[in-house]
Amino acid sequence: MAFVLPLLPILFAIATAVAPRGSEDRQRFLLMGLAVGAMALTALIAAFGAANGWTGHIAWHEPLGLTAALPPLAGAMAILVPLIALPVLAYAAFHEQGRGLRRLVAILLVFVGGMELLVVAADFLTLLIGWELVGVCSYLLIAHEWRERENTASSLYAFLMTRFGDLGLFAAAMAVFSVTGSFSYGGLAAMEGAPAIVVGFGLLLAAASKSGQIPFAPWLFRAMAGPTSVSALLHAATMVAAGAFILLRLETFLASMPGLPGAIIAVGAATALSGGIVALLQTHAKRLLAASTSAHYGLMFVAVGAGYPGVAFLHLVAHAAFKALLFLAAGLALEKTGSYDLSTMRLGRALPLAGLMTLIGAMSLAGLPPLGGGWTKEAVLTAAEHWSLWAAGAVILSGALSAAYAARFQLSAFGLPEEESEDDEDAGETAPLWPQPRARQVEIGAMVLLAVFVLFTSLLWLPPVRTSAEELLQATLPEASVATLVLSLIGVGLGLLIGTLIARQHLTFGSDGPAAEVAHWLGLPALIDAAITEPVLWLSRAAAKLDDRLIDGSVRAVALGGRGVSWILRLKGEAGAEGLAAQATGLVGIVSLATSRFGEWLTDGFVEGLAQTVGQSGRDARRLQTGFSHHYYTIATLGAGAAIILLLSLS
Repeated sequence: MAFVLPLLPILFAIATAVAPRGSEDRQRFLLMGLAVGAMALTALIAAFGAANGWTGHIAWHEPLGLTAALPPLAGAMAILVPLIALPVLAYAAFHEQGRGLRRLVAILLVFVGGMELLVVAADFLTLLIGWELVGVCSYLLIAHEWRERENTASSLYAFLMTRFGDLGLFAAAMAVFSVTGSFSYGGLAAMEGAPAIVVGFGLLLAAASKSGQIPFAPWLFRAMAGPTSVSALLHAATMVAAGAFILLRLETFLASMPGLPGAIIAVGAATALSGGIVALLQTHAKRLLAASTSAHYGLMFVAVGAGYPGVAFLHLVAHAAFKALLFLAAGLALEKTGSYDLSTMRLGRALPLAGLMTLIGAMSLAGLPPLGGGWTKEAVLTAAEHWSLWAAGAVILSGALSAAYAARFQLSAFGLPEEESEDDEDAGETAPLWPQPRARQVEIGAMVLLAVFVLFTSLLWLPPVRTSAEELLQATLPEASVATLVLSLIGVGLGLLIGTLIARQHLTFGSDGPAAEVAHWLGLPALIDAAITEPVLWLSRAAAKLDDRLIDGSVRAVALGGRGVSWILRLKGEAGAEGLAAQATGLVGIVSLATSRFGEWLTDGFVEGLAQTVGQSGRDARRLQTGFSHHYYTIATLGAGAAIILLLSLS
């Protein structure tokens, strides 16, 4: 039954692809209805399945099979994904461009389905299928506006960067299978020695690449080429969340590996600090939020390494709510100004309600009490303190940076303009708090839903709610100390002051120079190009030259030698060769006469039949190339269904 969760969004994606067309307004309403219905139904079924401990098993051929389960953390994550996706998909249906919108919504639904499969997976084979499905969907979504060459290049960069990290997951799966004879998570308890090291560090490599941790963080900037709704869903509850989720899902095994928890904390702390610095120096709204995503997933890594997966999950929940909200706000700012440049915004008077909703998300991002992000950040700090003081110090500093760039984002994007023009005054006097256009109502409505979710996470400050969360998640939450809480709040206050000063002074740090290089992930992209890209290209060019000189040269040498031998033989035995040729000609004539009728019928019939078959196949194949994506989705679905039926019949 657990496999129903990933299947539902995919079925709705098919329905979206084949739904009847109509006017633009009708089509947008239809797409929103299908997407919202799919997410609401998936969330309800996930809640029911988690409450009843659903499992699932699809046997291919022993020992291969797909297994699914909904333990507490996986069940909670299975509910979170569609809850965050619901307002994001509603926003997408009315915010994104009409061209390709049906394709976009359909792939977003498949994206959610792949994430649900990853979440419910109880073995590495199922995990790999969901993991790869999420990766492919992210590639398609980032390159949604594929007519722009830069978008396709960015999607390929992000895909290859995460694919490199995926090698760690493949290595982990193979190591588990080689030792236990199955891909089950349960086999991890039997792992020890070198295979266990491969599994542990392979999982860390895969998780770091998916969650945008150092050194893989630059791909998150390239992913900003995708539409706003794609960025919101990718950063909040799907692609980037996959890495952190798999670590907290398998934390029991990871904690048993010597040195691995410390490595997880080191990766997370380094990314939290560097991501905070990069975000603070960014002037591009979406890139600021992307660097913030890396930083906050770094905090989740710290909590997992410290032995508190429940804390990591609660911070994931709070982050999903406020980060999706802030990305949708950035999309509205782009729509209003035509640019993501923070220095051109200050839309507090033009978009007052959007500014208010954004303020709620920004306060949670900053870690201000009583917002949910404030409590979860303090919980991460307490978990880090239980590990070591240096880890706690890194979390305090990253929290201060988070407050600084949150203040800068809010004041730059939705602050009040310093000089009012007549147009601004007229807009402020006449613009209604609830905009009249239907699209704007849906966009603001989606932001309101996410803001309500952010406020809901604020209940974590109440002791009874924390106790209930511990029971539901079957996880331990650490007790905060007064000293670290005070230090953390002082850091948040200083961060807010710094962010406010940067926003008020309109500091942009320029497009070049040391600050700009730091803002572009501390020069990591240039280092990757110098250390990996350029050497690989050089080796490719060298291999091409070697191919030309060695392999092609060998062929030319053989051909030249053949011509030489032919010339020598012709000189030595021209007469003998002519006699041999005459005898061969006579023999061929006899054979040809004996088989002329039968051979002519056979060869001509074979050639003509083959030509007719190929021609008809080509005509049939051309009929399938309609150019409509929903036809292709239908064909792919029928093929997948046939494959599933075949596998079930063989099992």
